[in-house]
Amino acid sequence: MTHIYNDPAEFKDDVIKGFAAAYPHYVQRVEGASGFVRAGGPLESKVSLVIGGGSGHYPSYSGVLGTGFADGAVLGDLFASPSAEQIYRVAKAADGGAGVVLGFGNYAGDRLNFGVAAERLINEGIDTRIVYVTDDVASASPEEQDKRRGIAGTFTVYKIAAAAAENGANLDEVERVMRAANAATYSFGVAFHGCTMPGADEPLFTVDEGSMDFGLGIHGEPGITSARWMSAKDLASKLVESVLAERPGGISGRAAVVLNGLGATKYEELFVLFGHVSELLDEAGVELVSPEVGELVTSLDMAGCSLSVTWLDDELEGYWLAPAETPAFRRGTPVVSERFTTRRTGAAQVVEAETAEASEESIAAAEIARKAVDAIYATVEENKEYLGRIDAIAGDGDHGIGMSRGQRRPQRPRRKPRVASRLCWLRRVTRSATRPGAPVESCGNCC
Repeated sequence: MTHIYNDPAEFKDDVIKGFAAAYPHYVQRVEGASGFVRAGGPLESKVSLVIGGGSGHYPSYSGVLGTGFADGAVLGDLFASPSAEQIYRVAKAADGGAGVVLGFGNYAGDRLNFGVAAERLINEGIDTRIVYVTDDVASASPEEQDKRRGIAGTFTVYKIAAAAAENGANLDEVERVMRAANAATYSFGVAFHGCTMPGADEPLFTVDEGSMDFGLGIHGEPGITSARWMSAKDLASKLVESVLAERPGGISGRAAVVLNGLGATKYEELFVLFGHVSELLDEAGVELVSPEVGELVTSLDMAGCSLSVTWLDDELEGYWLAPAETPAFRRGTPVVSERFTTRRTGAAQVVEAETAEASEESIAAAEIARKAVDAIYATVEENKEYLGRIDAIAGDGDHGIGMSRGQRRPQRPRRKPRVASRLCWLRRVTRSATRPGAPVESCGNCC
């Protein structure tokens, strides 16, 4: 259970505020967005890797910003995708003129919002690529890898792609390396207890006493199979067997191996487990290359862990071993390449455009729209717990909380520019409903 919080609806914002205060030498905030770029702004002529997704997974995203790793990180609400506007702002602030790669786990909300942001960046002349991670072997069959979720393998994929960018690779090369790393990464996890959102009375899912769930997701999704408690040795066998089941043919046998804690499993427990994991991998002919054990992609206070294996060739191995220095992950002694220079100090300060005055007609239309939105708000609040319960059957149980938090943005003074902006938002919603897949235009202010 999350014990330290103020208003649960403001939890993510409070986390960002505290993180920025703790690591100003690594990161700087992006104005108008829930995210960060490297301290000092982007590097001229360097491909920028911008990663993101829902909050609740620290140190994933913001914790790995820095030399040799990510250039930007954008965070949505707990287990919810950041908005397209937030992604756009962070990516634009991180751009050093050589293009941007957007990286995230394979979840519907992330694919939608990162896609909209990428389209907007491209329209503004910023070459942008998207690579989403699909490492979770439990979430789809080998024949449908594109449908697999991204879990702790995201850490390895991001690290390898970031090292390529830090080494001076161009945009095409960084995208190619990142896709190769994703295709070579396989993960499988186990949960002992579900995670609980700040302010919630119950976890998003429960595991029967004395049991464990296999095939969990990192957003509170329950596992796909259950088993009675087993020893660390037997658990290691289950994890290794599941990950090695799809071992590619014709590979070297060298692998980056990550045993990831999900938030409430002690490091000592992970070390006990990893002792058996390493023995089993060695027996299977796997050469462990600089393995990592610890909390790298968490799920709030979920008890559990996951095993990830990324099969390496010479190129991927070099990038995996490359130095990095971030708030949560350090390897070697990274040095910023002399070919890059800081593009502009304060680049993260994205200024909002002014909105034109609204006509009387649009003000009247906006009043009608506001009443409709208020009715939707009241209905969601009244049924918030019910929405969570039905979502938990097939998903992660956060739909009610997510809808509620998404509605409860801080209120601004009601003036004509904001009325026009809200009408623009209503037009976008209507367009999305009536013309699925149509290009999304943005006023650049509210949407």
